[in-house]
Amino acid sequence: MWTELLPIGRSSVSGGYRRYAWSGADLDCRAWFRAQAEGRGLTYEVDRNGNQWAWLGDPAAGDAVVTGSHLDSVPDGGAFDGPLGVVSSFAALDELRERGAAFGKPLAIVNFGDEEGARFGLACVGSRLAAGQLTKDKAYALRDADGVSLPQAMEQAGYDPAGIGPDPERLARIGAFVELHVEQGRALDLSGDAVGIASAIWPHGRWRFDFHGEANHAGTTRLEDRRDPMLNYADTVLAARREAQAAGALATFGKVSVEPNGVNAIASLVRGWLDSRAADQETLDRVVAGIETAAAERGARDGIDVRVTRESFTPVVEFEHALRDEVAKLLGGVVPVLPTGAGHDAGILSASAPTAMLFVRNPTGVSHSPAETAAEDDCLAGVTALADVLEGLACS
Repeated sequence: MWTELLPIGRSSVSGGYRRYAWSGADLDCRAWFRAQAEGRGLTYEVDRNGNQWAWLGDPAAGDAVVTGSHLDSVPDGGAFDGPLGVVSSFAALDELRERGAAFGKPLAIVNFGDEEGARFGLACVGSRLAAGQLTKDKAYALRDADGVSLPQAMEQAGYDPAGIGPDPERLARIGAFVELHVEQGRALDLSGDAVGIASAIWPHGRWRFDFHGEANHAGTTRLEDRRDPMLNYADTVLAARREAQAAGALATFGKVSVEPNGVNAIASLVRGWLDSRAADQETLDRVVAGIETAAAERGARDGIDVRVTRESFTPVVEFEHALRDEVAKLLGGVVPVLPTGAGHDAGILSASAPTAMLFVRNPTGVSHSPAETAAEDDCLAGVTALADVLEGLACS
């Protein structure tokens, strides 16, 4: 399975993956998922929001045990973020069949669409729509860098966007959702464990900062006559680092666009996107407020109009303790429990169904990068752990 997935959407230049929602690479990944489902005799279906499902047992029976993750990527992302969870889900089912497991509940494997938000700027679109955390109107308003809307992209890919929206009947079927994911940090590497359990997801969000200045000639405009938004942006990037460091939080400007984007032209507009995360809501609010204040103060000094728009936000997610404890028990009770600053579909679904997460050791801690990696032995340990959990939840 891994060998089949590896070349899909991989850049020959960076070695990273560009599997953006509803793109050709994404459609190839979706075709791979369907082939894996049908090759195992599972019932395959696509829900109203484009999420893919592979069912063992009656999908309508309820109290289903669901596992899976996503197959899309960030720009030049790594091979493991998302796909490891999907591949491991099919592999865990294979192992359970080899064990002769007798399933007492329906089991499903899911590929949630557009988890990374690389194309339309909003993470977890598929699961947010299903959970009612993203309205149809707001989803229809999403556009990529080329101005293509989400419904247009779905139509171009052969999917009907007319029915997107909340899917409470489907979510009501889920008795437990367990997502396996490569760890996006080094906690397991430092503890010496191959597999861990998630305790919570930090609150996190994305904010767009628009710095409006005045375009002018770079070679003829005196420095003191300039209204250069690039200076305001640069100062805000540094302020984000200071605020995050002082609060023990995280703040990153990882995307920027410039107009008119000429080497010999002073910019008229610099637009930067902030990603910020913290262990609690109060800290996150304080960090973002500090960054906004710094941007506004510098803007007032330089004659720059600064506007801030919150584009997405996910509050703190405490995974259900009862399910988390049950997962730990099924794994022998000695598995490390750790929080994460990364968002996941499991976090979105936690408001609708009991959810839990397993992490597989990442020896470098590098993620969202072509250098992301995990050892084969650890991946196999993750498959075994997931199989143990699914057996305990679905076969009891």
